[in-house]
Amino acid sequence: MYLVDTNIFLELLLEQERADEVRKFFSSVDSSDLSLTDLSFHSIGIILIKFKKFDVFTRFVRDIANGGMQILSLNLEDMFNLLKFVKKFGLDFDNAYQYTVAEKYNLQIISFDKDFDRTERRRKEPLDIL
Repeated sequence: MYLVDTNIFLELLLEQERADEVRKFFSSVDSSDLSLTDLSFHSIGIILIKFKKFDVFTRFVRDIANGGMQILSLNLEDMFNLLKFVKKFGLDFDNAYQYTVAEKYNLQIISFDKDFDRTERRRKEPLDIL
């Protein structure tokens, strides 16, 4: 089971340099084995709307709704763990949120963000899974 970080989705949705790699990853992994956080979902929405990518946002929402991917959240009590990971690994809030969700649900983080390499869970990139 994998937790897909925001930057993985944006790489594909914004057709950036590694979009083909991400596309292959999503094609090769069963979507029911993939999760994202509510923070990622909302951040992606904010970015796509800011860039006026309304059709891309619509497709993204439909793909999430129809693909079987889970959206995971943290509760108030989890914020204490989040703060612990901020201090322990020097993560910012966004990455600590992702890390805390990965810990809570025992998920492998899929990310291009090297900040996760400082953590005990580390991360994998899409090519590592292929």
